[in-house]
Amino acid sequence: MNEQIYLKIGKRIKEIRLENRITLNEIALKAGVSKGLLSKIENGRTIPSLPVLLGIIKVLKTDMSHFFEGISNELAYGYIHKKAADYEPEQKENAEGFQYFSILNTSVSNGVFQSVFLKLAPAAKREKVVTDGFTFLYLIEGTVNYLLADEVITLETGDSLFFDGKIPHVPQNHSGSTAIILVIYLLKT
Repeated sequence: MNEQIYLKIGKRIKEIRLENRITLNEIALKAGVSKGLLSKIENGRTIPSLPVLLGIIKVLKTDMSHFFEGISNELAYGYIHKKAADYEPEQKENAEGFQYFSILNTSVSNGVFQSVFLKLAPAAKREKVVTDGFTFLYLIEGTVNYLLADEVITLETGDSLFFDGKIPHVPQNHSGSTAIILVIYLLKT
């Protein structure tokens, strides 16, 4: 299954959950998964197994055809070309000052390649997160402190960082201007 589909599935779960005014915790409890796992699925930080996905769809009380409506494989011709104007804003975890834009997402070997750029406002706030895979960052503009577990790594324009996404992490922007970061996730399937 193409990773674009995985990302659309996570977004679709969140969309239906919010339309029905159901909390993350309620869905997680009824589906027999942790709240953290459901959050990671909704935010594109992990890929659900088929039994987990089917359990979530059942709890959402929607039929399969409705759930998968509009979800298709975009790699029909062997490539994906996206114009900058087509980059889609993406809402991840509850975060203040984090503005994500989806660039390109595709399956590779035994994983998923997901790329976004992040506009990180001064004094942006979010809790540390974990991702099931590896993360590569390239700081396009600005200065950012990147927290990896208890370590602080200062990144300046042109710097890059590669790490295991299972390490709790979060960027912090203590400067007076917005930082722009290219973020590439390599998720394991």
